[in-house]
Amino acid sequence: MPFTLGTFASANRGNFPGMVVGDAVYAIAELALKYGSNRLPATRLSMLDVFETWTDVFPMLCQAADHLDGVAGVKLASLESLAPIMPRQIICAGANYRKHVIDILIDHPGSGSDPSWSLEERRRRAEKIMDHRAAHGQPFAFVKAQSAVLGPYDDLVIPADSAEMDWELELGVVIGTPVRRVSRRNALDHVAGYVICNDITARDHIARPDFPTLGLDFLAGKSGPGFLPMGPTIVPATFVADPHNLMITLRLNGQVMQHESTDNMIFSIPQLIEYVSTHMQLLPGDVLCTGSPSGNGTHHHRFLKPGDVLEGSIDSLGLQRNHCRSEALAADAVLHRAFVVAGPT
Repeated sequence: MPFTLGTFASANRGNFPGMVVGDAVYAIAELALKYGSNRLPATRLSMLDVFETWTDVFPMLCQAADHLDGVAGVKLASLESLAPIMPRQIICAGANYRKHVIDILIDHPGSGSDPSWSLEERRRRAEKIMDHRAAHGQPFAFVKAQSAVLGPYDDLVIPADSAEMDWELELGVVIGTPVRRVSRRNALDHVAGYVICNDITARDHIARPDFPTLGLDFLAGKSGPGFLPMGPTIVPATFVADPHNLMITLRLNGQVMQHESTDNMIFSIPQLIEYVSTHMQLLPGDVLCTGSPSGNGTHHHRFLKPGDVLEGSIDSLGLQRNHCRSEALAADAVLHRAFVVAGPT
């Protein structure tokens, strides 16, 4: 029977990882006792522990899901849904959706096209660049802080020092076994599940005009508290027929801003895992965000503000909902200082 995995909280249980079947949640620690799995810690079990022993625990969970008679579940609606996992490492692919990158190249002057060109000429040039990149290029990736993780229904705090908070709804890949230098042919063997992620970005903090040769500042622009809403749950890979055929939809105050299929990725999930694992060690429970489709706030000329409601959904993975609110500052809080344009050399 299909199931998903999440982390939940209640007054009498505290925080615990659970298996979700229908509208009921079953504590994984209790399932492990009943179905004989001794690979999990007896106390203070976390979802990271589950993925650390994924190859042993997943068959146990499948057995439990098929034999739930007599096992007490808790109504999902009675529990608080937390971020399903706190990964040790979060890796994000950038510029990985064809239409998204083409829009960027068209929308932004100074991207290399002649200012006198028509819109159609700029589009043809951008499409040729993307064709060449897909055939001969490499993915682009960066690391995001663990402290950026936010629950699927928690408030997203809008920093007091950013006026350009943007959304980037993405398919997240959860790693199930250690990965290093794996080929794309075998990469999916290391995937345990999929989850919704929203790579929130402070656009006005990310460019470094004071030292442009260093590129973008992902610490300042990508890793603030709450800059990665995640969940509501992780769907095991077994229950996702084709991760490259899922519709991603983001609504802002009910209006659709992003609506595109994962089949528009420039580099597939196996290609991303191959690339990332070539340069770093991937660990069980790590989350790889696979890039965002077109329709970000930059394209719409609309950024997040207090009072906004973000709703993100991906086919078969559920829906997350985050209300935006203002940051409350301490009297001595240090704010972001705008990066100045580089001086003469």
